Amino acid sequence: MKRYDVARYLRVVEPIDPHSVPPAHLATVNAMGARVGPVRWGWLSLLMLALALAAAWAGYGLTQETVGQPPSASPFPDLYEASISELQDGLQKGLFTSVDLVKAYFARIEEVNLQGPELRAVIETNPSALAQAAELDRERKKFGPRGPLHGIPILLKDNIATLHSEGMNTTAGSFALLGSVVPRDAHVAARLRAAGAILLGKANLSEWANFRGIVPSGFSGRGGQASSPYVPLGDPSGSSSGSGIGTAIGLCAAALGSETDGSIVSPSSVNNLVGIKPSVGLTSRDGVIPISEHQDTVGPMARSVTDAAVILSIIAGRDPRDNFTLAQPPTVPDYTKALDATALRGARLGVPRKFLALTDLDDVRVAAFNASLDTMRAKGATIVDPADFPDTEELLASNNETIVLNTDFKVDVERYLAGLVEVPTGVRTLADLIAFNIAHADEELVPPFWTDQSQFIAAENTTVDQAFFDALAADKVLGATQGIDAALERFELDALLLPTDVASSPPAIVGYPIVTVPLGFLPPDTPLSPAKPTRESGPNMPFGLAFLGTAFSEFKLVSLAFAYEQATHTRLKVLAFPEAIPKTQLADVVGK
Repeated sequence: MKRYDVARYLRVVEPIDPHSVPPAHLATVNAMGARVGPVRWGWLSLLMLALALAAAWAGYGLTQETVGQPPSASPFPDLYEASISELQDGLQKGLFTSVDLVKAYFARIEEVNLQGPELRAVIETNPSALAQAAELDRERKKFGPRGPLHGIPILLKDNIATLHSEGMNTTAGSFALLGSVVPRDAHVAARLRAAGAILLGKANLSEWANFRGIVPSGFSGRGGQASSPYVPLGDPSGSSSGSGIGTAIGLCAAALGSETDGSIVSPSSVNNLVGIKPSVGLTSRDGVIPISEHQDTVGPMARSVTDAAVILSIIAGRDPRDNFTLAQPPTVPDYTKALDATALRGARLGVPRKFLALTDLDDVRVAAFNASLDTMRAKGATIVDPADFPDTEELLASNNETIVLNTDFKVDVERYLAGLVEVPTGVRTLADLIAFNIAHADEELVPPFWTDQSQFIAAENTTVDQAFFDALAADKVLGATQGIDAALERFELDALLLPTDVASSPPAIVGYPIVTVPLGFLPPDTPLSPAKPTRESGPNMPFGLAFLGTAFSEFKLVSLAFAYEQATHTRLKVLAFPEAIPKTQLADVVGK
């Protein structure tokens, strides 16, 4: 079983037949940690070959599977869709072990991460995962399971710290932090670990959570360019790109992502998943490489509302190292108790129609969204349409978020760097990061698509001044008192509804929650847009429906999202494209 360190592999844009590349040109880290022959190819040569191969994908998608998976005679759950409860049930019955699960997920990663479609979802796997799984299997046998996540493998976005002694890096996808030593697990990672979860690996992401510059979603220097499992070379969205890809096709049971504005819900939407962007302060950001203390949050990405609720219940809670968590309600709910299939009955849900109209969303997504309103009406909901924000135009035109994020980033990232035990590259300031990228442009500022670090430069030029505090105050008014809260109160609503692809910004600027669920897919005859380096659209590209609420309203939003999910079961109406679906199942590893 190989441990991945994607930085040591060829980083290419288009799929290349792995059999055409001599094994000596691929570098892996085996289970013993031995490196084998890293060779870097010229980017121009790779790009020319990649672009030539792009034609092979042209026209793809018309024959993509558009029905649920056929029933299986296997006693084991299908890892493409297996729920946490199904996995836990099999573990409890002794049908398989957590060691089997880790082996199966590692093999599935092996199939599609750097081979086949080269989705580049995972930067590295945990060299301690098999040993941890074995210990958790022994504990289960002796004492029983700790809870629903005992022995369940979870991927973490590569901005969420894990114990350095365990063998994984925490880098936000950047070579600048390769080898850095974190002081401890991130709080959310520690809570997962305490619940018995296996931290399977680090997921690729838009580098620095998409805050370095204008760079395609899903690219990091260490991880390369990630792409969609639904559209060959499709945009996976970001910044939690690998968390979305990996969960969508069963490279893990579920994953954690982080969001500042859209980074959980957007890749969840595009990868046909449930994503919960919690209120800022419900989950700790301690040990998470930051953008903004005012907007950052960590949440689950899963194949069902149930699985997302299970994970949220475990990672939520107060943490003295993150004072924003001290504002949360005194008792964290068990969000699995919100799983009520009848929750739409009697609910009042509002549509900020003017906001939606001014975003210029395409007709296919708008039509699917409007159809979802009829579904909810049929389940007993009252739909208030329009239920507009009082300040729609100003909300869309505001530049306050840019001021807040740029200023926060410089302060917060330097605080994070100062807290590291060791940084082999010597970076300690934002200016250092900018200089590092210039000095290592062949790895970080790679032409033609990945050269920009304008966001870093803009943030470096900020100071914490009155304009910053004014922007913070204005965001509170725009997003809350004259935005989400105003609409909820005026129309006496339980939640607001929007297509996920345009839903993230109003909640982002005030730290309010969103739950997204699968809504639909682009038609199978949708033309493939050009790969630059990823495709903006193509056949069967998924999209989602978002439920928005006020601060700490996750319980209500989970209830509503679950009821909609149970009424529609959209996720399995279209599967990933065949080459992106790993073939390895538990039957291939159990007893072998």
